[in-house]
Amino acid sequence: MSAVISNPIVWADVPDPCVIRVGSAFYMVSTSMHSMPGCPILKSVNLRDWELIGYVYDTLEDNEAHRLQDGRGIYGKGSWAACLRQHGGWFHVCFSSNDMDRFYMYRTRDIERGPWERHVMPGLLHDPSLLFDDGRVYVIHGNGDIRITELTADATARLPGGVDRLLLATETEGIGLCCEGCHAFQRNGFYYLFFIEWPRTGNRRRRQLVYRSQRLLGPYERRELLDDDLGYRNNGVAQGGIVDDGLGGWHAVLFQDHGAVGRVPCVVPVTWEDDWPVFGVDAKAPLSYATGLPASAPQPLAASDEFDYGSDRLGLFWQWNHNPDPRLWSVTERPGYLRLRTGMLASSVEYARNTLTQRTEGPACSASVLLDAAGLLPGDRAGLAALSSQFGLIGLRAEADGKRSVVMAVKGEDGGELVRESRPYAKDCIFLRLDCRFEEGEDIAEFFYSEDGAAWERLGPPLEMAYTLHHFMGYRFGLFCYATEHAGGFADLDYFRYRKVSGRTAADG
Repeated sequence: MSAVISNPIVWADVPDPCVIRVGSAFYMVSTSMHSMPGCPILKSVNLRDWELIGYVYDTLEDNEAHRLQDGRGIYGKGSWAACLRQHGGWFHVCFSSNDMDRFYMYRTRDIERGPWERHVMPGLLHDPSLLFDDGRVYVIHGNGDIRITELTADATARLPGGVDRLLLATETEGIGLCCEGCHAFQRNGFYYLFFIEWPRTGNRRRRQLVYRSQRLLGPYERRELLDDDLGYRNNGVAQGGIVDDGLGGWHAVLFQDHGAVGRVPCVVPVTWEDDWPVFGVDAKAPLSYATGLPASAPQPLAASDEFDYGSDRLGLFWQWNHNPDPRLWSVTERPGYLRLRTGMLASSVEYARNTLTQRTEGPACSASVLLDAAGLLPGDRAGLAALSSQFGLIGLRAEADGKRSVVMAVKGEDGGELVRESRPYAKDCIFLRLDCRFEEGEDIAEFFYSEDGAAWERLGPPLEMAYTLHHFMGYRFGLFCYATEHAGGFADLDYFRYRKVSGRTAADG
């Protein structure tokens, strides 16, 4: 039985996918920005079912911004549009970081286990694509004006005196966002440079292009490949590269802006006419198509966790919001619980350090936690968040008089937390639940609490989730505990229980 691709292949935030094939395995790298560990590596046997197998780095840099201690953080920055290539027994991942004004190259001989070597070069090489060509190594990069920069033969540094020049100037007339997101390939004596652009005319959505030449330094011919939205909000399916499947077929792995859940990867078939790639079916991205690749079981990208660990190292599904403080969290201090201790003071969950996150997924998903708040100090806040720039949360607040309240809050105009509903709560333990819906026409989060985990009370109005360029990421479930007055308190979370829901409403539990 062969696999049938259904788009999107993952209804979750896996942006800027870059895919290679090695033998019968496909590997993907994706953008992770401010989430740590970063640059997730995923594996598949059929381009449909992807398993998270690791990360390229635990933390990218160690400074106040990356530790979320400067009042701004690196939201919308960090690692951008990573490129994955394999050559000469080495796997390479490269990307730029806007906040650091640096270009990073990581490499390993074992993509599934590492370790990864790190090499850093000054300056930005925007949306880079590595190209290994006849013993030389190049990075093709840029926005509008596309440049080519030569690296050393081991791809770990810029080559002194090497090629570093404008490669081509892409179209500007009637274009809002000029060509970027390069993916460079060679086939049958041609060089292919795949880009996206965003026109101001016509359908006015992102579309996929290719530039082709028989000489690396040009001149290049241009052709439009795909201008389609899969029927979703006029959001173009675009930006990515091609991969052969080892069976004679070709595919393009692209992505689509998909509302508050984030940017979702899609796969379209590729055929060839006169050495030009042809994307899709009848110039459209198909909702589904058959492949000759083997069927396999779907793999989750978000999962439940009972926090039953033998050491303080979490499962791969978890990422921290910015660099964590390892002194202030543990899954062994109280076995079977995630303990989050407060450190620096914070004005809201958006700037609270040691917030632990997982992706949300469409069409709907739900997460619940059991929070033990006995360790909270006055001014402490702990709970469960729908984390993005326009966040919403439900949790407990410890008051100065020793009392507690359960609150639902959203981001206020001043950037802090605006309480939408609050109720007194006397017990130490509380069950919290957050339901998300990402169906056509709505991006909604709803918040619930319970004293016994069976009878649930809705708290506050639904949150209208909105994807913004401030975070540049889809919504995530966030487990948080932070102080507003004094450090030293803590919260214990007994479990995180996750459900991906196929129907309209997330189920109780």
